[in-house]
Amino acid sequence: MAKQQRLKSIPKMVISLTKGDILQEGPKVKKIHINQHNIRSNKTKETDLPVITIKIGSKNYYCNEIEINGPSKLSYCGSGDQKPLISCGARVVLETTSEVKIIK
Repeated sequence: MAKQQRLKSIPKMVISLTKGDILQEGPKVKKIHINQHNIRSNKTKETDLPVITIKIGSKNYYCNEIEINGPSKLSYCGSGDQKPLISCGARVVLETTSEVKIIK
């Protein structure tokens, strides 16, 4: 029981990807969006944070350039009172079950 309680307190997994890594094709949907906060930070603080986020279940992968090898769907939730498409607040999301290759 103590082990179960510890697992609940672990934050979502965050994984940085490197050139050549491949997220395999599979049944889980990969939700890809752009992190505008990192773009702003890179500009104002002259950092080099990755700006592309790939969400697969509770895992988040970060990089700067990808290639999608198969079909995908790009969605916009709309403006105004519409809810964001994913919990982080993203309003434009690309979804795919295809292989995603990390370029940079």
